[in-house]
Order: sequence, then C-alpha cells, then structure tokens
Amino acid sequence: MENKGLTLSIIFEAESSNYGEGGSNYSSLKKMNRGDGYTYSYISRQALRYSIIKQLGWDNTPVEAAGSGDKKVVQFKPDAYINKHPEIDLFGYMKTVKGNNAIIRSAVVRLSNAISLENYNADTDFLNNMGLAKRANVDNNLAQIEIHKSYYAYTVTIDLERVGVGDNENEKKDLSVSEKKTSADRVNSFLNVLKTLYRDIRGRRENLSPIFIIGGVYNIKNPFFENRLRVNKNCLDIKTILNTINIDKEVKNNTVSGYIGNIFNNSKEIEEELKTKSIPEVFDYLSKEVNKYYAK
Repeated sequence: MENKGLTLSIIFEAESSNYGEGGSNYSSLKKMNRGDGYTYSYISRQALRYSIIKQLGWDNTPVEAAGSGDKKVVQFKPDAYINKHPEIDLFGYMKTVKGNNAIIRSAVVRLSNAISLENYNADTDFLNNMGLAKRANVDNNLAQIEIHKSYYAYTVTIDLERVGVGDNENEKKDLSVSEKKTSADRVNSFLNVLKTLYRDIRGRRENLSPIFIIGGVYNIKNPFFENRLRVNKNCLDIKTILNTINIDKEVKNNTVSGYIGNIFNNSKEIEEELKTKSIPEVFDYLSKEVNKYYAK
C-alpha cells in the first residue's frame, strides 16, 4: 500500500472553549504567549479529541485503573484491540501490564492545539446565582471567568496506511479490521465529524465547524498549512497560503481549499486566488480520495 498522508488545516470561530487552572471563584482560559508581546487563548488537542470521540460515539473503549496504591493510572484495558475499537485504532494507546514492557501504539490521527488567530485582551465576565439566591433568600455567590471570542486554527494529520494495521505482535491475530473498507469507513467518519464539530462547555454549545479549510492527500507527510493560517484586521493572509502551496509540485497539484463565504473582509480575494470550493465539496473530495486510496 502506498505511503500517503492526509492533512487539513481548519479555521473556525468560537468563544471561550477551554479553561485551565483557576481559583475557587476565578476561571482562567488556556493561554500562551509569543515574542510579539501578545497573549493567545487555545483549545487543547485533548479537548478537541474529547469532543470528536464523543460525537463519533467511539467513547466506549474499555479502561481500567492500573498500578498499585496511589500510583494508579487510568489506561485502556490490555484486551482492548483496534479491530473492535476505532478510538485506539486512530488515536493510539499505551498499555502497561505487570511484569511486561509497555505496549504502545502511536497515534495514526494527530491533532494540533486550536490556537486563536486574534490576541486575548484580558476580557472577563462576572457571574452570579441571583435567581437561585433570591429563592433561598441568601447572598449571591460571585465568580469571575476569562472570556475570548476569536478565530481559531488547528491541523489534522492522518497516516492512511496505518489505519487498521496493528503495531504489536499480540494484536495481529485479532485484526479483522485490516479489511480496507473498514479503514475507509473510519477515516470518513472522522472527517464527517470535523465538518459539523461542536464543543459543549459551561452550559453553551460552541460551533467548531470550519469557515475555512485547506489540505489534501499527499505522498509527502507534512502538515503543510500548520502555522500558515493568519488573520489580520479580519482579513485572511492569502500571500502566506499561496507561498505554502507553491513550495512543491506535490502540494500544488493536490491541495484543495474551502470557504463558507462572507466572513473575512477579503472574501473575494480568497475565493479568486485560492479557487475555493464550498466546505461540503472539500469533504466530499477528501472522502473520494480516501475511498480511492483504500480501493487499491
């Protein structure tokens, strides 16, 4: 089977979708700083993975608390195999068994953090429970949370030839999933969820579906468009994207992009320069490429 990789970089718009550590009445967004002096919020790859797996209905892989005493860790059960559980087929695992070395499957699907394309300006919101407090005739409980509405970008990469193929000797006897149709179905199901992805957080349902998407299936396994999607004054940086597309014939000949339209101020430039399709058309194209790959 050919050694091919699928990569996609996606922009979506969302608000305050991943919190980190905080105090009893203060919640802090996950954030990072850069040398430009600005702060950027982000949604961790673990949070994205959680939402994806939940929406796929793949969050049923059996787990256990392994180890002894206070050193127990939650891990997938040793007898959970990739033929029955697509979660560990695509996202990998590490299983430890007493007296044996750890059994590891590296991830077939890799996600980056979704990093904001607009800087965080220290906006906060004050919360209270006035409605309930009035019912009980008691004082309000006050809380403060950081808030940030922004465009976010993240990248997905998939090693197509590894889907449904076991890494470890004790798995190979159990891999009925090596049928090519099953591998194609799993990749297509994953892509289909990205098209309509959402995240439930703090009583809200945030829409993480793409407003812009770019990528393809390539012989070169590189997340070409990671860290290449930039927004300035509500304009998408087209020059950087075009320079990335022209880095190699393989990229130029196999890249497809999609845009929802009427979001960025330079929408006409985006559509003309990148020859964008609709978002559903891009996913349909990728699904056909996936089916074509596994039909060989």
